[in-house]
Amino acid sequence: MKNIFKPGDIKTHTYTVKPSDVAGFESGVVHPVCSTFALAREMEWVGRLFVLELKEEDEEGIGTMVHIEHKSPALVGNQLTLQATIHKLEKNELLCGVVVKCGDRVIAEGSTGQKVLPKQKINKIFSSLEEHGKR
Repeated sequence: MKNIFKPGDIKTHTYTVKPSDVAGFESGVVHPVCSTFALAREMEWVGRLFVLELKEEDEEGIGTMVHIEHKSPALVGNQLTLQATIHKLEKNELLCGVVVKCGDRVIAEGSTGQKVLPKQKINKIFSSLEEHGKR
């Protein structure tokens, strides 16, 4: 893993809320606004922007946690700005604080965690789970 970032470094990502992002389940749409789980996906992505630069060719990032406080709704078509700030970067673990805004309005705040591991180790873990699942 490359040592190129430090706590306080920031990455930004913009995202436009799509109709497929609304809060809904198999029973139908609950609310016609951006769902918390769509926010989780985009929050993980903005943190992953660090990982894309940190990882070596033989490494990959893997998510370890997402925490979200959904504070305000975002409508379909709203453009969201997501900002990830490194809170901790130690060994192979990256923890980011994330703020999601629509203009000046805070949509969500939270944190994400990722680890950078050798691809071979990740594949071994997944293979082990597949073998275990066959029993």
